Amino acid sequence: MRVMIGVDPHKGSHTAVAIDTAESELARLKVRATRRQAEELLGWAAQFEERTWAVESAGGLGYLLSEQLLAAGEDVVDVPATLAARVRLLGSGRSQKNDPNDARSVAVAALRSPQVVAVDRADHVGVLRLLAKRNTDLGRARNRTACRLHALLAELVAGGIPNEINASSAERLLADVATTSPIALARHALALEHLDDLRRFDAQMAESKRRIAAAVTESGTTLTELFGVGPVVACMLIGYTGDVHRFRSQGHYATYNGTAPIDVSSGGRVVQRLSRRGNRQLNHAIHIAAVTQIRHPHSPGRPFFDRKLEEGKTKKEALRALKRRISDVVYRQLLLDAKQP
Repeated sequence: MRVMIGVDPHKGSHTAVAIDTAESELARLKVRATRRQAEELLGWAAQFEERTWAVESAGGLGYLLSEQLLAAGEDVVDVPATLAARVRLLGSGRSQKNDPNDARSVAVAALRSPQVVAVDRADHVGVLRLLAKRNTDLGRARNRTACRLHALLAELVAGGIPNEINASSAERLLADVATTSPIALARHALALEHLDDLRRFDAQMAESKRRIAAAVTESGTTLTELFGVGPVVACMLIGYTGDVHRFRSQGHYATYNGTAPIDVSSGGRVVQRLSRRGNRQLNHAIHIAAVTQIRHPHSPGRPFFDRKLEEGKTKKEALRALKRRISDVVYRQLLLDAKQP
């Protein structure tokens, strides 16, 4: 008898519910999130010979447990939280949200949905995703520090720094500031602290880009051959795409990354609007490549952009069309890379 074990992972505990092919509950267990979590779950599941584990958000809270189950030779599938929530809400008599109902919904979703993806051991793609996320976090932290430093400089010197702020220009400006009041002294001291933070973030971002460049080179990808795709953009595209074979077509991939428009037609009125859905990190990476191509007249995307403007499209509409075109090119390139040994 085939058994599907749904797991609702949390920071402090994990709840598992086993069901058969008729969706009847066979057993349930709640374990604490400790070093023995996988051992306890495997000991409890030993009564089911043919079993598959369905973990909600195996790339999030369920990541460590999924890796432990894979290391033990178990079959594990990843169930998106949105899919499990729909099953729970549409299920009769089990719409209340609690851990056992959530775990059962995860199991039912994995049993009935053909879209669940088998979880593999963390590989180079996972490394690139971690590096891309770290680089994004560092960039945001640097921007916050630069904005705070610029605000303090504008309160010390009229106009502050007119151009983009950097550590050297801020240091020169602070050296010429004459502080004559206690509040000015306090602002000057805080500005120096933010300047130190800015230097630290600059050094960390330089190291982050070096690591990304080395990891992208090691991956052997050909994405960097595309105009506007450097090591950082390639790292984001590979890391956040994951297994490209999970996308049936380039249209499916464009829907996932948010470059495909949404159809909101009704009756005889045909309307398509901008998609705010999809993976926004992937969308951002494709946006960088599109803007880079538009800025360079000799790029393959600039003639396409100009042609769309001649057809009466606005600049934003032409940019969206170019992003969709780049999405298709990236999809084909990722498929070619996947065929490489």
